[in-house]
Amino acid sequence: MPDPQNAIDILEGWNSCFPQELGLTAGTHPLFADQRIVEALDRFGPLDGRTVLEAGPLEGMHTHIINARGPARIDAIEANKLCFLRCLVTKQILNIDRANFLLGDIQEWLARHEETYDLAFACGVLYHMHDPALLLQRLAKRSKALFLWTHYFSETAMPEKDIRRGPFSGKVHDHNIDGHTVRYYERSYYMANANASFCGGMKDRHYWMHRDDILMLLKAFGYDEVTILQEEPAHSGGPCFSVFCRKTDEM
Repeated sequence: MPDPQNAIDILEGWNSCFPQELGLTAGTHPLFADQRIVEALDRFGPLDGRTVLEAGPLEGMHTHIINARGPARIDAIEANKLCFLRCLVTKQILNIDRANFLLGDIQEWLARHEETYDLAFACGVLYHMHDPALLLQRLAKRSKALFLWTHYFSETAMPEKDIRRGPFSGKVHDHNIDGHTVRYYERSYYMANANASFCGGMKDRHYWMHRDDILMLLKAFGYDEVTILQEEPAHSGGPCFSVFCRKTDEM
């Protein structure tokens, strides 16, 4: 019998569930009602007629929240093939009518696509990058405002014997971008990418940035309003925070 559940079932590894009233079975996390995204949208203001870039839409649940605010268009770029296919299923089921889901590397999109967006989202993306500072630089060039949720490195929040430091190799190197030196902390997925529910980056070797370096670069790249909305130093996956940034003279 044709049913939306059939499309969900052919793609293993769902992270998010769907709204309960739909009676569908997928993942367990209610990302369709993620308050991090709601808070960022409330902070930004009305989306009518505005353009939005979403880096790493995962399964399209955050896109659903953004779509409900009535933007002119959402370009959602997803590099993970299974996640991209889940986005298409979510788009169909939740009627996400203002989004273009595209499969590929967000770094390449930002480098070659010259449009400047009114608002960009990078939720759960930065700490999966092989070159995270470059992503921040390119996002800053292509967005007037940015919402960022990311894990970060902090010696205070995650001391040497902290179990959350297990995936880190211990290698730290200085990286220079636009005359600014930041620290890259090497990390591995330990073959987690072999699992269908894996939603990380395209390369096993990826780098976390230091908390202070992230905030420094956001200001250096032109965001004069940089506000930490939420912060969880004790998060089980590693210390993390939500940051809303805006170039007030371009809004």
